[in-house]
Amino acid sequence: MDLTNVSSALSTLNGYDASSSVSQGSLAYAVGTAILSNQLEMNEALNASMIQMMEQSVTPHLGGNIDVYA
Repeated sequence: MDLTNVSSALSTLNGYDASSSVSQGSLAYAVGTAILSNQLEMNEALNASMIQMMEQSVTPHLGGNIDVYA
């Protein structure tokens, strides 16, 4: 289980005052939205690094000719 986004969710939770009239549903929605936002940012960074890695791995001269001897 990935718990890297717990701190951001807790900061969102701390932003709500316990004495305010915020319902449990809207609080859960806000925390879920904060976690989803962080997850999307992480996925974008991983995708960018994967694209960069794939661009660097292109070697057109390898694999063009295969010699098979029996």
